[in-house]
This record gives sequence, structure tokens and C-alpha cells, in this order.
Amino acid sequence: MEQYTVTGMSCAACSARVEKAVSKVPGVTSCSVSLLTNSMGVEGSAAAEAIIAAVEQAGYGAQPKGRGGAGAGSAAGAENTGAASRSMAGAEDALKDRDTPVLKRRLLTSVGFLAVLMYVSMGHMMWNWPLPAFFENNHVAMGLLQLLLTVIIMVINQKFFISGFRGLIHRAPNMDTLVALGSGASFVYSTYALFAMTDAQVKGDMAGVMAYMHEFYFESAAMILTLITVGKMLEAHSKGKTTDALKSLMKLAPKTAVVVKDGVETTVSIDQVQKGDIFVVRPGENIPVDGIVLEGSSAVNESALTGESIPVDKAEGDKVSAATMNQSGFIRCQATRVGEDTTLSQIIQMVSDAAATKAPIAKVADKVSGVFVPVVITIAFVTILVWLAAGQTIGFALARGISVLVISCPCALGLATPVAIMVGNGMGAKNGIMFKTAVSLEETGKMEIVALDKTGTITSGEPKVTDIIPVEGIREEDLLTAAYALERKSEHPLARAILTMAEEKQLEAREVSDFQALPGNGLTAVLDGAILRGGNRTFISRYSKIPVEILSAAETLAENGKTPLFFSRQDRLIGVIAVADVIKEDSPQAVKELQNMGIHVVMLTGDNEKTARAIGKQAGVDEVIAGVLPDGKEAVIRRLKEKGKVAMVGDGINDAPALTRADMGIAIGAGTDIAIDAADVVLMKSRLSDVPAAIRMSRATLTNIHENLFWAFFYNAVGIPLAAGLWYPIFGWKLNPMFGAAAMSLSSFCVVTNALRLNWFNMHDTKKDKKLRKSKKKKESKTMTKTMKIEGMMCGHCEARVKKCLEALPEVSEAVVSHEAGTAVVTLSAELADDVLKKTVEDQDYKVISIQ
Repeated sequence: MEQYTVTGMSCAACSARVEKAVSKVPGVTSCSVSLLTNSMGVEGSAAAEAIIAAVEQAGYGAQPKGRGGAGAGSAAGAENTGAASRSMAGAEDALKDRDTPVLKRRLLTSVGFLAVLMYVSMGHMMWNWPLPAFFENNHVAMGLLQLLLTVIIMVINQKFFISGFRGLIHRAPNMDTLVALGSGASFVYSTYALFAMTDAQVKGDMAGVMAYMHEFYFESAAMILTLITVGKMLEAHSKGKTTDALKSLMKLAPKTAVVVKDGVETTVSIDQVQKGDIFVVRPGENIPVDGIVLEGSSAVNESALTGESIPVDKAEGDKVSAATMNQSGFIRCQATRVGEDTTLSQIIQMVSDAAATKAPIAKVADKVSGVFVPVVITIAFVTILVWLAAGQTIGFALARGISVLVISCPCALGLATPVAIMVGNGMGAKNGIMFKTAVSLEETGKMEIVALDKTGTITSGEPKVTDIIPVEGIREEDLLTAAYALERKSEHPLARAILTMAEEKQLEAREVSDFQALPGNGLTAVLDGAILRGGNRTFISRYSKIPVEILSAAETLAENGKTPLFFSRQDRLIGVIAVADVIKEDSPQAVKELQNMGIHVVMLTGDNEKTARAIGKQAGVDEVIAGVLPDGKEAVIRRLKEKGKVAMVGDGINDAPALTRADMGIAIGAGTDIAIDAADVVLMKSRLSDVPAAIRMSRATLTNIHENLFWAFFYNAVGIPLAAGLWYPIFGWKLNPMFGAAAMSLSSFCVVTNALRLNWFNMHDTKKDKKLRKSKKKKESKTMTKTMKIEGMMCGHCEARVKKCLEALPEVSEAVVSHEAGTAVVTLSAELADDVLKKTVEDQDYKVISIQ
């Protein structure tokens, strides 16, 4: 996605106009304009010049944001790293609140002149406040003073008129057009009344002079501009607050690094650090770029990236990330990712890209905003004509029309969604939950099924010793020492668990001889002249008798999802050590929280049914799907989607297809880059409890958007009829244009302020969890299966080839192929002729014998 900064936009009608203009440019596949950040994201092959020209033709300005693609820093060395650093500064600069100081100066100056105007027009006229003797009986002089003061205020706030009438010329009226027309109409009519009054005074018609004096609306014209400026300033200030989370992330980026070259430490600018450089970090310093620890150990505070306040221990070989703080030790590291490749840069890019995208719910408001201003102008003209036809004075009719113009607020509609998305995204980033797009933030809360990959998601992904059961006469320490000596030379993943425990207990590492690893069985070696054996029950039972109580205990361990490893010395069993990929501490609680939200939790694993059910029971999931091969997860997700909206949570390369297939892919942050790229949501902490937290954040943001949209629609639905004088014949209610302007100013401010409430939302609080109302079940699609007898398939590669070609057919929802049975069981979602199936397979050089 290429991003651009857009200038000159003042309301939702402007952003809708820009989006429409750019979408028509040949080569543009999608365009999304954010009024909140004055940015535009464009996808497609169109040239930047053509896009900028389209924006300018629509009456606005645009320029590309100064940044390269992801990965530029590492690909092109120092030059691109510098560009990346400069783009970070550029991005921070782009988010700087420049509008509020300008609007504040405009407002203070306007209020100064408005106070004098209100004193003359209202104070003297209504409450008889004193004026210099020159003005006492000189009504024309008073009128001219009001005219002069109003012109000054109009010049101070000329932006409304420039932007408003430019929009009218380009046939794209916006909020400024409404303000300019309302204020301008008040001024023009008041000027006419002033000249008419002057004529009456020349003729000596004092009754006419007093009549025209009451037709002045100079104070309304000036007050409208000043109050709208108040609203704009409050709105700009609040909008600046919505990007606080992103700005605080940008401030974390270190400016310098201490690089070691030829044994000499040199402090250099961060944009000079290249991939492969050696750098050092002392206690209390921030880590400048992503790297790997070469020497030293320390506790590193990663709260800036993950939201986790407890420091993480780092030693030789561990990865460190930019912007995290080294708290205790001196470490020497090698740069692995620099510039835009660092984790911090990618987080900032994700948040900023999400702000440049649009949530589906925003499309309703955008459609309304696109036609809102022309409709309001039409209503205003009709209001004036109706009241004139009803016999009211020009002044009364004009006041009603001006009230309609100034009370209508397309800004509240346009800001309802983007402000909530920006705040929600920032809050997620602060807590280590990255929503890649506005769509993912909106949709995550609507999930009905969550599929969890077992290894690395529910479990830690690293086997640990869970039980040590020595036989009678053998101490635990003796059993573990013997196992440690035997397993030290093993490369099996389960051996690592025994080594870790032995090292933690600081047991003696004894040397064995004649070591042998027997694949699928176990290990043998000689220690102190005695043969040590370790392995599964079948292997050990060949050499040693296993007591009944040990067998019973081993079976219980297996039922609980643990792997019992048997050990013997010579011909005597010395005990059993159970190893398991233990579930994470927070997994059962996270699953329970998901269930309390009304979500069906499914666990996917390649384990056998027995082990899978044991782990599923510990975690508390609703459903266990065992025996799922790495390439079969995507098919399982496809089947689950028939029951409702599915979120897939995973961390490995083999999870990427399933993450892509799911309605919402959620990647655990400690997972592979491929999984993270495929996901819609990234959890920076490897904690399952962040899945319900992400769902809560999504639901809270969506609720906030609904509140904002309700307020925006409700305000306009109530305000416009009141301003038009609809209730005047019944209740005598009429709205002064000044109060209309005040209401318009506050409407946008209310929407933005409501969105800022999300900053205080606690996404880990379970008290307000509610079960989703189940969506209407998808219509049961008529499915039918056909079994094809196929000749010529010899291996798994053949199976994959046949499966791929069959599932490429739109009518085929699934194909289960077996080269051993020589069959393909095809599930169809629509009618499909046998000839088509036969030709599809035979085009791959296999022979179809029959189709049933």
C-alpha cells in the first residue's frame, strides 16, 4: 500500500470526494482516505503523478509519504537504513498536531473582536449598556461599526470561505460550504439592511430605521464563524490525542547506537547502523536495533513492545529488539534487523497502515456523507421558500435557512468510525496486540469459533519433565543422574527436557561409553561397567521386568497426555520419567474466558486421539480434532467455517495456510515471520490470554463506533427539523443561528471525546463479558460425495497432485485422496458432471476406473 498525505480536507464529504476521484484513476485497485490522519492509502499499479493529479483536480492537495517498502533497510544497506530512519522522523512529524495552535490563535483574535461586536449589537440594544456619545443616536455609525467588526472576523476565518466556495466550484460542497453559506448569507442580508436603513434615515423615516435595525444579523455571521472555530479547535485537540499511542511508540526509537569497529566503540546515528554490525548496550540504555546477543547476559524490559512489565532474561544466542531497555548487564550484540525491518518499525507501520484503512461499518457513514451537504443546502433553500410562502418576513425565513446550514454536521458522521479505530488500535499496540487493518479490529469481536493450534499456542512448545517415579530402593536423584548421563548424547527433543531439569538441579554430568541410539526404540550406553537403557515400554520390557504398579502409573501418565520414558541398569528397571509439552499457565483461563464470551473453542493437533483428549481436557476446550497433519489444518478450518465465523490461532509455518483461510488469523508473536505475515492480528506476547483480550478490544471499539454513529445520525435527525422551524407552528420553537453553530461545534467534539474513552478500557477485565447473539446459521448447502477409483497413484506426491487439481474446481469443497486405496472421495457443493471430474484427473496422467 502506497500512502499519501492529503491537504485541504475539512469534513467527511471531502474525504469521500477524494476517495471517489482517486478510485477512478486507471490502475487503482483500492483507495482509502482517513480524515482523522489526513492520509490516503492506495493499492494498485497507478503512477503517483496520476494519483496526485486526480486529488488536485478534485480541489485538494496530495504528496507521497516519504517511506520505502518493508524490508528496505536490510536489503539496500546504509542508504536505505537512513531513509527508514528519516521516514520514522517524517511519520512522527506527520502526526504532530499543527492545527490546534493555529486554530487557537484564530479563536483568540476572533473572540476579541466578537466581544466588542456583541457589546455594541446586543449589550447596547438589549440592555442599554453605554456607548460613546458619537454612537448614541447615530444608528448608521453603529451599523457601520458592526459591519467593520464582522468583516475583520470574516477575514480572520477566511479559510471557511476559501475552502467552502472552492468545494462549491468543484461541485463537491463540504462542511465549510455550509458555514460559508450560512455566515455569508447573514452578512449579505445585514449589509442590505444597513443600506436600506441609511436610505430611511436620509428620508427621515425613523420607524423604518428602527425596523431595519432589528434586521441586522452581523453578530450571527461573526458568532457562527467563532463558534465553529471553537468546535474545530476542540476537535483538532481531541484528534491529536487519538494518535498519542502511536506517537509514544515513535518516541521510543533510539537516536544513537554504540557500534564496535576494529575493537573501538563509536557512538553513531541510528541510521548508520547496518545489518551485521556489532553493537554494545550498557545497563539503563535502550537497545538501538533488533539483534542477537553474542556476549553477556541481562534482564531486558520489553514493556514498550509487549506491554509486559516483568523483565525478560537474555543470554548468549537470545534475540533482542529495538526500543527495549537493558536493565542490568552489559551485552554485546550483532544487528540482525535495522531501519524499517525492526520490530518497532513494523509495529508502527502496522498501526499506521491500519489507520489508513477503512472498517466496513464506515462505508454507511461515507455514503451518507457523500450526499449530505448537497441535501442540506437543498433543505435550507426549501425552508426559506416555504416560510416566505407562509407569509413570514425575509429576516425570519433567512434565519431558519441559515440555522439549517450551520447546525448540520457531516463531520460527526465522518469521524464516528476512524477516531474509534485509531484509539482502539493504539490501545491494542500498547498492550502488545496488533490489529493489522481496521477490518481486523472490527471483525475480531464477531468470531463464533476459535481454533487453537496445540503446540506453541496452548502448550509451551518445549517438553518438560513432569513426573519422576523411581522403583523401590532407588532415589529420585539417582534415577535422574542415570537418565542425564544417557540422554546427554541424544538428539531427541524429549532428551532436552531431562537435560534441562538435571542442569537446574546441578547434577553431575557423568560420561558414558558405547553409546547407541536405536531409532523408534531407545538408547543404550555403558556407565561404570553397567549397561544403561532408556526408551519406551516395549524396548525396556525386552531386558527388564516392569512391576505392575509402574505399568499402571505409566498408563495413567499416558492418559494425561504425558510420554513415559523407562530406564534400566543392567537387567533391572530403575524407574520412569514422564515428559510432556506442558500447557501454558494461562491457557485454561484463556479458554474459559473465550467460552464465557459464547465462543466455541476447538483444539487442533497432530497427536493421537488419547493424548489429544488428555491435553484438551486440561485446557478445557469444547472440541478436540486430533491426527491433523500439518497440511490438513486449512481443510479443517474450511469445514469449521460452515458452522460460523472462525478465528485461527497459530505460530508455525504450517499454520500459515489455516491463518489465511480463517475469517480472522491470529498469530502468536513468538512464532515465525511467515505465520505473522499471514495473520490479521499479531499477539506480541506469546500469551493465549491475549486472544480474549483482543476480542474484548474489538467489541468495545465496535460498541463505541455504534454509539458515535447513533449520536451523529440522531443529532442531525433532531437538529435539522428544529432549525428549519418545523415545530414553530405547534410549540413556537425556533432556533437562533448562533445556537445552531454552537450545537454543530459540540457535535464533532462529543464524537471524538467519546472515542477517547477507549483509552481507559481494561481489555483483561472479564466482568463485562457477554455472549454474542448467535448469527443465523448459514443455509445448509446441499452437499454430495462421489468416490472416484483412480489408477496410477504411487506416493504422497501423487495424492497431493490429484487433491490439488480436484479442489481447484469451484464445485468441489474437499477431496480426500489415498494412493494406498486408489480412491478420491470428493465432496461437492453443487452439481458437477462425472465427465468433468474424470477429465480433471486424467489431465494429470492418472486413469479413472469408475465414479460412484
